[in-house]
Amino acid sequence: MAAVPLHYVDLRAFCYATEDEKRVEDALRTYLPEEAEVERIENEGHHGDRILVFSARVENADGIRHVLDQLRGSADLDRVRDQLDDRVTENCELFLYLDKQAAFGGEARLGEGITLRAKVEAYPAKKESAVENVREIL
Repeated sequence: MAAVPLHYVDLRAFCYATEDEKRVEDALRTYLPEEAEVERIENEGHHGDRILVFSARVENADGIRHVLDQLRGSADLDRVRDQLDDRVTENCELFLYLDKQAAFGGEARLGEGITLRAKVEAYPAKKESAVENVREIL
């Protein structure tokens, strides 16, 4: 694949007070290239509990290819392809929700815990064009 029809990929995971922050960051890093920087923001929940937000943005083509390679290992890929009309927005963004526990074990699977948002290149910038571009890369 010479060109990658994505402008960037954002990944985000929340770490609640009952979770080990190192494990949550490791789960997020399952999808990231080695050199990617993970930003860590500390927040407070409604009841005063600590919530950490780990996030990373991948913008270069090699890094995006790495993220896509991790996703291609998922057994859920056929399900994602079938749901592309629901997963791509009118703003040409792809959303996937990934299993945080599975990611900690090195496995890519749909679930909860990690949010992936990718800005899809589409000319013209229409949802239909974006869906086709995503279908080609998956």
